[in-house]
Amino acid sequence: MMEQREKLGSRLGFILLSAGCAIGIGNVWKFPYITGRYGGGAFVLIYLFFLIVMGVPIMTMEFAIGRASRKSPLLALKVLEKPGHKWHLQGYMALAGNYLLMMFYTTVSGWMLHYFYLTATGTFVDTEVSQVESVFNDMLQNPGIMTMWMIIVVIAGFLICSFGVQKGVEKVTKVMMILLLLLIVVLAVNSMLLDGSAEGLKFYLLPDFERMADIGIGETIVAAMNQAFFTLSLGIGAMAIFGSYIGKERALCGESLRVAVLDTFVAVFSGLIIFPACFAFGVSPDSGPNLIFITLPNIFNHMPGGRVWGSLFFLFLAFAAFSTVIAVFENIIACGMDMTGRSRKKVIAVNVVVMILLSLPCVLGFNLLSGFQPFGEGSTIMDLEDFIVSNLILPLGSLIYLIFCVSRYGWGWKNFLKEANTGKGLKMANGLRFYMAYILPVIILLILIIGVKDKFF
Repeated sequence: MMEQREKLGSRLGFILLSAGCAIGIGNVWKFPYITGRYGGGAFVLIYLFFLIVMGVPIMTMEFAIGRASRKSPLLALKVLEKPGHKWHLQGYMALAGNYLLMMFYTTVSGWMLHYFYLTATGTFVDTEVSQVESVFNDMLQNPGIMTMWMIIVVIAGFLICSFGVQKGVEKVTKVMMILLLLLIVVLAVNSMLLDGSAEGLKFYLLPDFERMADIGIGETIVAAMNQAFFTLSLGIGAMAIFGSYIGKERALCGESLRVAVLDTFVAVFSGLIIFPACFAFGVSPDSGPNLIFITLPNIFNHMPGGRVWGSLFFLFLAFAAFSTVIAVFENIIACGMDMTGRSRKKVIAVNVVVMILLSLPCVLGFNLLSGFQPFGEGSTIMDLEDFIVSNLILPLGSLIYLIFCVSRYGWGWKNFLKEANTGKGLKMANGLRFYMAYILPVIILLILIIGVKDKFF
């Protein structure tokens, strides 16, 4: 007899889980920086436009494919495709994308835990700017420390998943996400109350069309489009898996919108933490790891109660990273169970070992294997893994899901619309078909081409 498919216990659990998967490090170390760079509030408006016209429809498609098939992303298209078709091959790409994403995400999540530990234990108290920088570099040069934290992330993530969908994944993510949302509000209020924070708020939130024009309207639009696309982790079935665990009570477009709103809330509030603090202390906001691990620890050093605020900030980051880890691990486990027919516990036992081994190249890419620089001087194995997932697999996967849902050779528009609109709440209009079939695929192709072009040319 076939094992009954697990279900999520609540609608809140579904929304927080999906948002937890979408909310990651990119919300914090990329969004505020590019918002500042491309004209503040003006950029945010373009970003929100693309989030609604591009992110929400594709997320609705992933949810619909998951809910209609009641399978993991590996087998979802196989259940829905017409006999003899090959759409289901996308399932293998989705699974590869999940593994590849975790091959570097486990390391980055480990960095957050390490920095939470360092900040909480007072390592940064009374340190100079150069010393803070050397702490980050010392960590990268030390494969032992990074491997230890990576292993802790892998074991903790799979341990939570081992309790099942409701008792493990949903229960823990709910608590983490509620704490994350509380933390981010508290941190933002603290930053905004600093002396001199008003300038930072102006720079961040007031639309500055001159700054946008200086950089170029085209480049700004591309940056907004990219951010809106990548922020939701679409294209590897990370959302489809949660669709497969929910009932038919709610229409899916409204649920996608709620997830997008939560994701945007965290991204925007990250800027409310970073910009007022940077301007209050006269520091230029950087992007990427430098912002998180060098700029901000220096700022917390000068802030009253900085050790507490710094610890809370890294705890918030750890939650943001870990919610994604749990969501993607759940996806990997579900695929493994569908593929092998083995129990959850057996699939986890194998994957703990596989994941640790697969995560090692990223860890070692900063030290023992730092001679391998795939994109030239200063690039690492992590850059390569990130490029394959973000610039190739996510857009390609999204394009396949999209064409599958709108084409009569795939699942078909009518079937998709019926599934997406089952239940109460915001419905998708039939009139959107032309846009979804002919315009949206072109936008995604553009993102794919621009991503590859920027990397190599």
